[in-house]
Amino acid sequence: MYSQNFGQGPIQSTNTLVRRQPKWERALDVLLSLIALVLVSPLVLIVALLIKLVSHGPIIFKQERIGFNGKPFLIYKFRTMEVNTDETVHKNHVKALIKQDLPMGKLDRTGDSRLIPFGRFLRASGIDELPQFLNVLKREMSLSGPRPCLKSEQQALTPEQHCRFEILPGLTGLWQVSGKNKVSFSEMVALDIKYANEKALGLYLVILLKTPFVILHQIADLRHSVEIAKMPLVEGKLKSPDRNQNIPLEQA
Repeated sequence: MYSQNFGQGPIQSTNTLVRRQPKWERALDVLLSLIALVLVSPLVLIVALLIKLVSHGPIIFKQERIGFNGKPFLIYKFRTMEVNTDETVHKNHVKALIKQDLPMGKLDRTGDSRLIPFGRFLRASGIDELPQFLNVLKREMSLSGPRPCLKSEQQALTPEQHCRFEILPGLTGLWQVSGKNKVSFSEMVALDIKYANEKALGLYLVILLKTPFVILHQIADLRHSVEIAKMPLVEGKLKSPDRNQNIPLEQA
């Protein structure tokens, strides 16, 4: 389902990516992004102040991602990790998930010492991604589309899977509302390709309407993951304090 040459350099698609963004999509992207930025502006100011109060470093985190036509761009996020953290930890985590085709669970699900205070909540609630409305206005992203992948993830794709780059990556997308971190890399790519092939106004709107409910579920799941992090590890299993049984790690 995926390329075995992970980390050995990018694979070039055999097809020329020439799709254009529909006018209806661009119009909605701009209109809804401007409305959203106005509505969340007080929250943006609060989060910016919070990040400055609890940690040292810039408020905005910029990271290279692969966008339309396979071209790199800088994605914007509120910084949720300490400055100068070791990125190889995350890269190795993603690499292992891709090669074993496991669900793309986040490294911070049961705790990550690299996170700043309140960082886990900002990530679970999607608040850290609010600056990406600027990416949308710059036409580097759409409100709905494939997940903007890392270069290392691009290198794991087969030439046929590069059709996911024929449309703009999204702030949300079919993958995000279809299981997100419970979906494997190959399943995620398949959903990205499905959206690229079937993109229409109706699907675009359905994904946007589903996204708030997905975020609420992620916030609820955050509490569950905090409880898991507090459980002691007994013979490779998590010992539940509320019931006389052990929980396998893969089921937690």
